[in-house]
Amino acid sequence: MAFDLSRSGRLSTTVSALPSCLGIELGPSRWHRVDQDSVDTFAKLTGDFSFIHVDPDRARETRFGGTIVHGYFVLSLLSPIIIELMEVSDSSLGVNYGVDKVRFPGPLPVGASFRGSGTINAVKPVPGGFEVMVAYRMQVKGQERPALVAECRFRYYA
Repeated sequence: MAFDLSRSGRLSTTVSALPSCLGIELGPSRWHRVDQDSVDTFAKLTGDFSFIHVDPDRARETRFGGTIVHGYFVLSLLSPIIIELMEVSDSSLGVNYGVDKVRFPGPLPVGASFRGSGTINAVKPVPGGFEVMVAYRMQVKGQERPALVAECRFRYYA
């Protein structure tokens, strides 16, 4: 078998088998959460102290009803989901090659549960390996709109 897709939606494959993974649905991942302390730390690291992220009392008065996670923090939360959902076991090097499209259709409220899923939409050869494009979605429990949709590119080398 060229690849193994577990019942949990985790893909385990090899570099040479990546082309056979086109169209595979990944996930969903396990549920995750972000607390206010983590959001406050992110604000300190980036200098983004918008009240909607760091002032729970004032944020309660907005249409969100509380603080929400920074968009770029939401994007970074995709990293552990990616690791959870896909493994290229014999890759000598795997790199994040970039993101083509990123949207934040809905908020990620601080303390809410979220999980990710994805679809492998493209696999193309590059010298020494393959470039893989995965369209990811971040679902928030109890919320219709995802917190994130992103087309991520990775390169895996033999």
